[in-house]
Amino acid sequence: MRKMYQIRRLALVIVTGFTVILASCKEESDADLKPSLSIPRVYDSLGYRFNSEPLQPLVQQFTTLVDEAKKGRQRGVYVSEESLNSAFTQGSFSLLSITTPYYISRLQAQNNGYFAELSKASGGSFYPFDRSWEGGVFGSYLFDEYGLEMEQMIEKGLYGAALYNYAMSLTNGTFTEATADQILFLYGASPMFYNSDNRTFYQNPDRLMAAYAARRDDASGTGLYSQTRLAFITLQAALKGGEDYVTYRDDALAAIKLNWEKANAATVINSLHMSISTLNSTSQGDQERSEVMHLISEAAGFLHGWRTIDAKNKKITDAQIDEILALLNVPYDRSAAVYRFVTNTQTELPKLMEAVGKIQGIYGFTNEEVENFRRNYVADQGR
Repeated sequence: MRKMYQIRRLALVIVTGFTVILASCKEESDADLKPSLSIPRVYDSLGYRFNSEPLQPLVQQFTTLVDEAKKGRQRGVYVSEESLNSAFTQGSFSLLSITTPYYISRLQAQNNGYFAELSKASGGSFYPFDRSWEGGVFGSYLFDEYGLEMEQMIEKGLYGAALYNYAMSLTNGTFTEATADQILFLYGASPMFYNSDNRTFYQNPDRLMAAYAARRDDASGTGLYSQTRLAFITLQAALKGGEDYVTYRDDALAAIKLNWEKANAATVINSLHMSISTLNSTSQGDQERSEVMHLISEAAGFLHGWRTIDAKNKKITDAQIDEILALLNVPYDRSAAVYRFVTNTQTELPKLMEAVGKIQGIYGFTNEEVENFRRNYVADQGR
């Protein structure tokens, strides 16, 4: 009798254990299941205008600052440091309030900040072969005494240090459909995703980084702009779906981050391509030399603005940024020497080609992609 009881007890333990194992497997299986998300073909624009409205003064302030800096391109026109600083700091919700502390220091540093250097150069003249002390206008642009265009360091630097930086900060709090609309606004696209910055064709074309992404996109549906569009549509759909779709939300946000950064990098490559082509040409006048220094300054601005952006929000490291800036003769911690690309071309030109190669390696661009980044597809395709 006792033996029969032991057998029955053993059987009960085995059955119970098997049931627990089955239940455990079922729980793990259920946890691994990812609900399917229906992704619409278009972005829902219903709340976009309302949700983006609070950010419109911020972008207008950015435009005001850039317009003030551009005044320095006119010969004999003085731009005060105070006017630049005022445009940067005005209002309770200012550009100052959304810019990385590092880049604020680069803009506002006393005596040698970008605002101060632009002001000192304005009203004067510059010639790379016989440099004046404070810089001035050369060709169509205003340069400091080292051939660096401060306007580009201000404008293009803030694409990353302010606009992208703030867009990413919005993801740290409550993440809603309104958040997605605001990130889209800061990217520079509308819910229509025109894939064009052509104001002749569209009343509300792409702006800011979206405009540059459109120029790098061949409209085949696989380019950087197109990938970002799909990611925004997916992000919005996941947010509408709720907590069950958080994986889709996170994946879509990661794609937006990477493609935004890649569009920035592709545009740096575009500027370097154009610089290399001009420097390789047999005939160079002052206008061509001015254009080269402008393009290299633009590339440096686009790149430098990402320095000290939170590492979780970018692929490139600060060390890699520093390395590439040094190749552009715009080191982050020393005076620039951009003028040398036009005065010592044979020695300096290989640095630009090396910079393109380093950017390609960081982002894994194919040779075909790097070659295609030469083009402005919006202009080439007339769209």
